[in-house]
Amino acid sequence: MSTKNAAAELGNLPEWDLSDLYPGPDSAELAADLDKAEAAAKAFSQAYDGKLATISGDDFGAAIAEYERIGEIMYRAMSYAQLYYAGDQTSSDRGRFHQGIHERVTDISSHTLFFTLEINRLDDHVLADKLTSPKAAHYGPWLRDVRVFRPHQLSDEVERLLHDKSVAGRSAWNRLFDESMARLRFPIGGQMVTSAEALHQMSDPDAAKRKEAALALGQVLTENAPLFALITNTLVKDKEIEDKWRKYARPQSYRNLSNQVEDEVVDALAAAVKGCYGQLSHRYYALKAKWFGVDKLDYWDRNAPLPNVPDQVYSWEQARDTVLGAYADFSPDMAQVGKRFFDGNWIDAPVRPGKSPGAFAHPTVTTAHPYLLVNYQGKVRDIMTLAHELGHGVHQVLAAKQGGLMADTPLTLAETASVFGEMLTFQAMLKTQTDPARRKAMLAGKVEDMLNTVVRQVAFYQFECLVHDERRRGELSPERLGELWMSVQTESLGPSLRFDDGYKAFWTYIPHFVHTPFYVYAYAFGDCLVNSLYSVYQGGAPQFADKYLDMLRAGGTKRHQELLAPFGLDASDPAFWRRGLDVVVGFIDELETM
Repeated sequence: MSTKNAAAELGNLPEWDLSDLYPGPDSAELAADLDKAEAAAKAFSQAYDGKLATISGDDFGAAIAEYERIGEIMYRAMSYAQLYYAGDQTSSDRGRFHQGIHERVTDISSHTLFFTLEINRLDDHVLADKLTSPKAAHYGPWLRDVRVFRPHQLSDEVERLLHDKSVAGRSAWNRLFDESMARLRFPIGGQMVTSAEALHQMSDPDAAKRKEAALALGQVLTENAPLFALITNTLVKDKEIEDKWRKYARPQSYRNLSNQVEDEVVDALAAAVKGCYGQLSHRYYALKAKWFGVDKLDYWDRNAPLPNVPDQVYSWEQARDTVLGAYADFSPDMAQVGKRFFDGNWIDAPVRPGKSPGAFAHPTVTTAHPYLLVNYQGKVRDIMTLAHELGHGVHQVLAAKQGGLMADTPLTLAETASVFGEMLTFQAMLKTQTDPARRKAMLAGKVEDMLNTVVRQVAFYQFECLVHDERRRGELSPERLGELWMSVQTESLGPSLRFDDGYKAFWTYIPHFVHTPFYVYAYAFGDCLVNSLYSVYQGGAPQFADKYLDMLRAGGTKRHQELLAPFGLDASDPAFWRRGLDVVVGFIDELETM
């Protein structure tokens, strides 16, 4: 299919309108906000630095409210810069603009850095006395989460140094990764295409095209592996140094604290998934190899459409109506929130050179609204991605009433609404599919997505654990990183897949390893949690939709134990994870009978 014909089939793909944040990068409004935030931050420091222990509870509550207000101004500017940059990460002008805003916001926030440090130096009885004030008590959940990091806090001088140096340290390496990946081009079909387009072709119905894309990815990623190995080694070492100073027990500890989840719960999740490799990925890929009439699948056939099932392209309008329809069947209120993203041009959908690959939902600030980025190419998986990111967006809108300090959820819970939105959309599409072959293909596609979310992400997590542990003994070569990558890939995906040397470099394109170490297990956490939630929903639990929306509205004010209690679920129970995994097992059971 030509590019022109493909675009015609997809329909009018929306591009986001960032003017709800600022009219443009050179706008007077943006400059004024940054000046306003700087003046307010300096005044805030003069008013409260060194005085928190002695002020009243009401004044303490007012101080937190002002800290929240200043943060909203700064993060509005930062959000605009991030989204503007994501639109074309190969543009040097956009890169400089993003870096400039980042540096300015870092400078401004240095004046408010003392606040959480000083809060953590307050004795428990002093803080408890302040919380008798309703103004301060309102922020109790935020204070609880700030105090979690109290044992790992360093001196004010060291904290300020780490804060100020971040723009020339981790953030600079993150930018190098983003811009390097965005500039890579892969030779496919006589053209040089982006990573998003190359990865998309890995699920093309044409086996020759899948192979061509895989070989091109392997070739270019291998050529660039030394650069990505340098970035990885530097960031892992940087994390090791800071973790040592902060006295974290292990590399994963900071992420687990941020996610408000105990180390033991994450260990139980990883062990449960690993223990099910045989029932999940190993069994499914053996089944898929049988469908393809081979003993082993080449890795580029892992996400291939099933043979003898005609390809189907869905227009943007069909995708929108499918997702919103599924949301509406569950909750009209949820669909109404979702509709605002389409009506307000809060979504950027087309594939463009330089555009950030993959997909994300950016919450921006609670005084504005979220934005979604997808790279829509008309496949069922693209509809599921849209449903996923829209779930994030709906969650962010509903939680916004909690305010800037308490709207964000930990990563483990942030994936709940997204994966639940995917499940609703999948079940709606499956219900209306009457063709047996297409129904089988849809079910297989869902299983593959779940394996990618659960098995593959836990394997990613294991890869990170190995890399961070081994880096403590010295720098890892690109070849060694490839060996560790292959060890977890072959173990998790099983004996029915065949790999080549090019696949050894596929670790390089995973952005989470660079931006948010140990993020990836949150996907598996969210998927298993949602599977358990969905089984409660299917069981006809009373007022489920109302309870679900209340859970989203809570934002970051509650921990996972409190949020799941109304549904009779407990993530600390080992059986909880097995319940979620059994949903995937059940889908594979169904496929075996088809």
